[in-house]
Amino acid sequence: MDLDDEVVSRIPIRYSDSLSPKIQIHQFPLLTRPLQAPPSAAASGKRITARIKPDVHRLEVHVPSDTRTEVWNSDRGRELGVARIDDDREKNQESSKGKGRDGDEPRLNEVRMRSEQIHQKGVHMLGIVRDGQLHLHPISETHQLRPTLTYLDILSRKSKRSRAGGSDSDSDDGPPPDPDEPAPAPAPKKEKKASGEAREVQVTARKSEDKGGVQPVHGGLSSARREMLIAIRAEEDEAWQDLEFCDVTSGESEETFEGIFSRSEVVLECKTDVTMFLKDITGL
Repeated sequence: MDLDDEVVSRIPIRYSDSLSPKIQIHQFPLLTRPLQAPPSAAASGKRITARIKPDVHRLEVHVPSDTRTEVWNSDRGRELGVARIDDDREKNQESSKGKGRDGDEPRLNEVRMRSEQIHQKGVHMLGIVRDGQLHLHPISETHQLRPTLTYLDILSRKSKRSRAGGSDSDSDDGPPPDPDEPAPAPAPKKEKKASGEAREVQVTARKSEDKGGVQPVHGGLSSARREMLIAIRAEEDEAWQDLEFCDVTSGESEETFEGIFSRSEVVLECKTDVTMFLKDITGL
């Protein structure tokens, strides 16, 4: 900006935090169409649902699948549906709506979009221009939602077992070795001793320092890896809470949208100057 640049226009700024901390940004980087149920699913009465784990800030949005015969493989859908049920049970991720009734045929009838919280640097604001005024509202959290395909691990595991003749030799033997820890020394070869030889053995007990009930893994774990395992255990232990998903065209969405705009006539007073603003910039 040059000193000779002229001011083209001035826009009044209005600030509101009436919906704080309920305003969040949800990004869908892999979604190629609007977040709406496919027409074929909507015609059969299916709707988008959502659920949340508030303590770990995890959100899921379930979008019904397009099950038209020209774009849907019903046999593959049943196979993936069984794998998803097994995956939910293994990770304790079942919800009251997902259990279904006895005798129901398992089907992969929805796409689950799972969130990952993005750390915000500073304060993010939602800005909307209406009637020549810029309305600002603070944003509490930012999440990116992508399809979750963890049930494919179940299919891969079953496929390995079937190729191995039904043995469990290819099943998981625990987490992979920690790169932060040195490789464990090879076990010494056992020497044959006379059956009548006696040997003195000393055993000491040491209290585990692990937190959250996570059992130590042979070879040791770094603190970062241990915290990650504790976080995974905490997420699996927390129960899902069902949410009501309101489409952008619903009356509830329109009412919430109108609540973003400020109706206050109080003039805001700035109590900081340019010097304080520049000092708060890291690395400047």
